[in-house]
Amino acid sequence: MKATQRDFPAAAGKFARQCSVFFLCGPDEAGASAAAEAICAALPEPGERVELPGPELKRDPVLLGDEARSSSLFGGARHIFVRASGDEVLDAVGNYFLGSGAACPVLIVASGATDKSRTAKLLEKRADALVAMFYPPDLRSMTGTVRSLGDAAGVKIGGELAERIARASSLDQRLAQSEVAKLALYLDASPASPRTADFAAWDAIGAATEEDGFMPIVNAALSGQVKRLPAELARMRELGINAVAIVLAVERRTAQLAQLAAKLGRSNDIGGLIDAEKAARRIFWKDERDLRDQLRIWRGKRLDRLVVRVTALHRTMLGNSQSAELLLAQDLAEIAGFAASVGSR
Repeated sequence: MKATQRDFPAAAGKFARQCSVFFLCGPDEAGASAAAEAICAALPEPGERVELPGPELKRDPVLLGDEARSSSLFGGARHIFVRASGDEVLDAVGNYFLGSGAACPVLIVASGATDKSRTAKLLEKRADALVAMFYPPDLRSMTGTVRSLGDAAGVKIGGELAERIARASSLDQRLAQSEVAKLALYLDASPASPRTADFAAWDAIGAATEEDGFMPIVNAALSGQVKRLPAELARMRELGINAVAIVLAVERRTAQLAQLAAKLGRSNDIGGLIDAEKAARRIFWKDERDLRDQLRIWRGKRLDRLVVRVTALHRTMLGNSQSAELLLAQDLAEIAGFAASVGSR
């Protein structure tokens, strides 16, 4: 079966009871990951988590079915979590359904895949499988999400504060969830004992905002500011900013550029598009100049290659956590150099 991004939150519990394989795809990797966690929380017996990387399942397509039918180390329930790219788990998913005997649930977060991918086509007609595609939120929708997250945690968050949290989280639902959880802890809030959050509480526990956090690094790389990037990377190390959080911000900005480029089509009126998006509150005014500059550089095949590269960088960093900062710095330097060469033409 298929689910839309809009109806997924209300139906997550039903999907968790009915399905055994969940294929969560689309350009919003953060949204797909959040959906996977929602499914896990709604499973009748989630048990032990077994993580299998997509490349490993591509090399050994039988492994998924074998693991899904193996017993937990402690003899209890289990579920399998897979991070994949594109259709690299297609054969593994096919073998999963060919096996006999009870199998544990499998959740697949597939960056670079869509609901038109071969794996999605394999699953969408099955009553025991779910395909859901997630698109990056705009500022307005993420502001609403922050308020909903707050309601679920017992924290009442006003519109202006919710927008500030959304921006500080770079429209990443996982980061926003973390900030709301910290607010709930700070305020001693719960669904049974709700509290109202204000700016003073947020200032006391909040993450760095865009100006002080990782967006300057993202913009330096994607805008081709090669002279500025080394200082931004040094600041990242000094402040202890998480490298994975930065690559997530790069992914989200890249996805935002892809959405804007699709709306722009063959037109070159970048200024008109940005003005319209700003008026509709789909972009924040502080992002206006950076988005104008980046859309002039990243369009067409260049943007397609950037999406692939950033996705691959994220996967490599997750598999080499000790070298994450170095890997990030190397790739951002190369991306900035390329952007600078395009921008100077």
